[in-house]
Amino acid sequence: MNLLAGINPVTRIIALMVLTTPLLLSVDVVSASIALVATIILAPLAGVSWKMLFKRGWPLLVMAPLAATSMALYGRPEGKEYFSFLLAHVTDNSLALALAIGVRVLAIGLPVIVLIARIDPTELGDGLSQILKLPERFVIGAIAGSRLMTLFQEDWHSMARARRARGIADQGRLKHFFTMTFGILVLSIRRGSKLATAMEARGFGRSTQRTWARESRVGTRDLALVLVCLAISAAAILIAVYTGYFRFLGT
Repeated sequence: MNLLAGINPVTRIIALMVLTTPLLLSVDVVSASIALVATIILAPLAGVSWKMLFKRGWPLLVMAPLAATSMALYGRPEGKEYFSFLLAHVTDNSLALALAIGVRVLAIGLPVIVLIARIDPTELGDGLSQILKLPERFVIGAIAGSRLMTLFQEDWHSMARARRARGIADQGRLKHFFTMTFGILVLSIRRGSKLATAMEARGFGRSTQRTWARESRVGTRDLALVLVCLAISAAAILIAVYTGYFRFLGT
């Protein structure tokens, strides 16, 4: 099941902002936990299984403990002190902030995976230009760049096989990495220049009014998505205020 099918990509981005922006106002575990639980529960309805969510979100699972640890050591010291060394102070307040920061990293990061997953770059470009009225040349360039990004992994493997065939692959991991990175950079510049020339030849650089093959629309389903995200964020903040956990910017 994927209830997001047919939702305008621009609406997804707006819904993401509506959901995550209020969470930036307070550093507390309650509001972040409510948003996180709602994201995990609703993810399968958006076509993102829990397995896929974990697979794509593993960097967040690594970042969250790291952010929490730094906050536990260097957060504002208040309350009972459990450990101190130089500038590091582990207190009741720093531990509370650490827990809130760790959960908030997941609460803000995982919705990105759920709402932005499987967005077609062409449909996104149509929405950005027709609905948000962004400059057409900027939108077309962004679409072309996003399309080329999908070739990065393929180019890396092709260059690795080519170097192995020439017998120059076994030169140490560090040297191999930097030479491969430089090769990818050169290849990207060449490909970008060719793409720019090809697009200019096809009239993408003209300053006249452009027409679009597909019309980008928003409807009631788009409004419903924004309202659902607004309800989740509002409920998270209101419950945090009601329970006394709301802390504006961690104060």
